[in-house]
Amino acid sequence: MARPKMLKLPEVLEEIEMSRAAFYRMRARGKAPKLVKLPNGHIRCRRADLDAWWDNLERAAC
Repeated sequence: MARPKMLKLPEVLEEIEMSRAAFYRMRARGKAPKLVKLPNGHIRCRRADLDAWWDNLERAAC
């Protein structure tokens, strides 16, 4: 079984066109895509979680 694609935070920020500070403010409000904290302290976002987050934003905008 293939491991899901994990995006680094800079990749996520580039895709959603947002600064790191704005992203962390959104994350503090519980509005950011789901993140995974790795044992080394780095954070990643699964591609599926980011896509689901985008879908929810699109539905909310309608």
